[in-house]
Amino acid sequence: MLEVSTLTEYAERARHAARSLSHCSSEVKSAILRDLADRLTDQQDRILAANAGDLADARRVGMDEALVDRLLLSEPRLEAMAADVRRVAELPDPVGEELDERVLPNRLVVKRRRVPLGVIAVVYESRPNVTIDVSALCIRSGNAVILRPGKESRRSSTALAELARLALAAHGAPADGVQLIHDPDRALVADLVRMRGQIDLVVPRGGAGLIEFVRDHAQVPVVAGGIGVCHTYVHADADPAMALEIVHNAKTRRPSVCNALDTVLVHRQIAPAFLPRLAARWREVPVEMRCCPDALRLLEAQVGPGPWIAATPDDFGREFLALRAAVKIVDSMQEAIDHIERYGSGHSEAIVTESGDAGREFLERVDAAAVYVNASTGFTDGAQFGLGAELGISTQKLHARGPIGLRELTSYKWVIEGTGQIRE
Repeated sequence: MLEVSTLTEYAERARHAARSLSHCSSEVKSAILRDLADRLTDQQDRILAANAGDLADARRVGMDEALVDRLLLSEPRLEAMAADVRRVAELPDPVGEELDERVLPNRLVVKRRRVPLGVIAVVYESRPNVTIDVSALCIRSGNAVILRPGKESRRSSTALAELARLALAAHGAPADGVQLIHDPDRALVADLVRMRGQIDLVVPRGGAGLIEFVRDHAQVPVVAGGIGVCHTYVHADADPAMALEIVHNAKTRRPSVCNALDTVLVHRQIAPAFLPRLAARWREVPVEMRCCPDALRLLEAQVGPGPWIAATPDDFGREFLALRAAVKIVDSMQEAIDHIERYGSGHSEAIVTESGDAGREFLERVDAAAVYVNASTGFTDGAQFGLGAELGISTQKLHARGPIGLRELTSYKWVIEGTGQIRE
């Protein structure tokens, strides 16, 4: 394990880099990111070779295939990462933006101006793409970042972080604006999140165990989230064809991500028309359906045997991250909302309905970072929301909620201009 003194050196170098990055022009930061995007495409062979080593280790130890998918890099994924970096480069620079201005009766001019947070530590697990998303957002917003990936993505994340460092240095910016810690010892994370005065924000990205560990040990501000127990409620008046496509997409597009559907709630009135169609569609994938007693009886009577079984109490409120989903028949929207309030994680919730009133009621009453009417929860993503990329998806309410983009990586300072005023 790294000694705390060495960890302190990481923080000191990051603090020095953050001071420099906070004064970089928007043009320079954009040039750094365009350079990084080019390196992602130009050095694909090197990155994929590093990723192949991580994948081999993961399969050797029997990692679940859903988690292997999170770890996997490919040419299309690298191209998509590069495209996201280019989009971040073109987004408006939040640093220096004036939020408001007023002139007081004593003629003092008082403003609030956006400034970078400073040094951000991001602790994550098996997604190497986080390395680039985080680096790009921090560079653009004038912050330095300390990355601590999980051991599963060590080779991939190292290769990607090095490209960010090279891009910074190539444009006269401090390479230490992006630093990566290789040591996998979780005790190191406990030391990192206690570095009050040296780290300004910690963002854990991973499973519940990692997030709770960071929250329990942190002595610096934490923005946590990413655990997505996501529901889609099919209302009594929903268009069955639309509902089928939305539910299918939310579950199967990429089941290992946090915005994937975990539970589908179906109004009893539409269940006989909708659930057999869903079962037929999901049998082809296949998606295992863990059903409440009413849903299981309906499917067995109308469809016969298939990949549907009785749900256990633990299946509701569970983030599956796999081709499994809980299914429950409800008698009303109220019951659906009560279920979401009890079992949801505050990430993404959706309703499918032909009623404008029902849609508005759902939007008003459901408390989550992202609430949808007639759309897949798969859209909860920084790039999809026009943020270019995301540092993570916050399910808490203070400082940031939902996808964390450039503005969420800034604070503000008060700027006061006078003409010699003194206070009586």
